[in-house]
Amino acid sequence: MKRLCGILALSLASGLAMAAPGVALKDESVLSKPVAGSAAVGKLNKGMAVDIVAKQGGWLQVKAGGKQGWVRLLSVRAGAGGTGGNGLAGVAGVAGAVTQKSDSSRVVAVAGVRGLNEEDLKGAKFDAAELARLEGYTVSASQAQAFADKSGLKAVKIKALPKPESAAAGETP
Repeated sequence: MKRLCGILALSLASGLAMAAPGVALKDESVLSKPVAGSAAVGKLNKGMAVDIVAKQGGWLQVKAGGKQGWVRLLSVRAGAGGTGGNGLAGVAGVAGAVTQKSDSSRVVAVAGVRGLNEEDLKGAKFDAAELARLEGYTVSASQAQAFADKSGLKAVKIKALPKPESAAAGETP
């Protein structure tokens, strides 16, 4: 019996250790499955603290406000920091989204992951110090506008992309 209790305690402790802190970068529905259009089980508000439980493709499983479900990878920033900065959410988690086979029922967003091979991505680990150093390069809106003006950059309005279709009934993600 003591051994069973010890194993149970160890498994609970290891499960808690696997959750990582994060912060919601925008208002977002928490979904029952990692599939666009699945049933909403809750809502995240911008700036809300979450526990990141798992990652699957372009999705993160999070716990917040007594609810657990799935949100898009880029809706949450890993780490316990506030919502300032560039919003580089889930940079360490991009590896899985890039290295998995394509599946038309999944929505996967990958931005700026060039020059890295599969082994680099598989061995990637979250480094808070590097993220803080990167956020040190943040500029204000007025500094960005001054750079754009000096460089001759012009704003261009483009049509929004169509909303992705949800998985057909009966399909698994």
